Amino acid sequence: MLFSERLPPVQSLVVFEAAARHLSFTGAARELGTTQSAVSQQVRALETQLELSLFTRVYRGVELTEEGRILKLAVEEGFHRIAAALEQLQFRRQHQRLDVATDFALAAYWLMPRLPSFRALHPEVDVRLVTSQNWTPADAQEVDVAIAFFGQPPWVAGTQLLFAETVFPICSPAFLADLGELQAPDELADVPLLGLRSAQGAGWLDWSRVMASLGAARVPGEPVLTFDNYTLLIQAALSGQGVGLGWGTLVDDLIERGLLVAMHQFTVSTEGGYFLIEPKPHEPVNAKRHFIQWLLDTQQTDDSKGVPLAR
Repeated sequence: MLFSERLPPVQSLVVFEAAARHLSFTGAARELGTTQSAVSQQVRALETQLELSLFTRVYRGVELTEEGRILKLAVEEGFHRIAAALEQLQFRRQHQRLDVATDFALAAYWLMPRLPSFRALHPEVDVRLVTSQNWTPADAQEVDVAIAFFGQPPWVAGTQLLFAETVFPICSPAFLADLGELQAPDELADVPLLGLRSAQGAGWLDWSRVMASLGAARVPGEPVLTFDNYTLLIQAALSGQGVGLGWGTLVDDLIERGLLVAMHQFTVSTEGGYFLIEPKPHEPVNAKRHFIQWLLDTQQTDDSKGVPLAR
């Protein structure tokens, strides 16, 4: 049997709940913006339909019968649950959650400094960052958008290159002043190098591959410091502890602010880079569409600024 066949009209339940709460048809009429006689007629019609007596008429008001008290509790619970559900739905409409996956380096050095501009444009979207250094394409199904690093273009549906891989040595201005300008790639083998463990930079260029790409005849020595986190490597470079490898996009802001200097004469570019992955491209989610458009617009704005030169 359908609910519409089992339940009385919703309006009659609204009128009943108000009358039961006030224990007064007049009070209910005042709340509902109607007349006392209209409330009385609605209640009488409800009692007739249910074949129950819900109120006992007393001097200057009414009292609930046992059946009326049971119905009042049920109606109040039902209305409260409906109100809570509507409030939750309104919150979800006004605050859409977006899960974005990327690695620690991009989150710290590119995304976080720019995220306030997206939030200013779309305050209704709550962004949740999911960061991992060992992210795989299989993990994409758990998020709305992913920005992942690949050493070469991935064979993953729904991807597009966001930031091409451009790598060059970086260090602090003070460290470069003590070191002096380097002219040939072979000279890099003589400077204190900062390294990243291969497990944490899977697919990223390392010193051996960079120097080989530059045509150096010598091989680099062991790094004086090796890290399992790119953000720690950057901190070591900032504090003047050696020369690290800088990825354009990740370190451009630090170079522009004069905190790091880039040796662009030793730049290596590949077909890899950070790729934008949309795991469910046909899913029409406004928050996702807004975020992807903002990413592309911001990337174009960054590109228009050009690459900062070594200082």
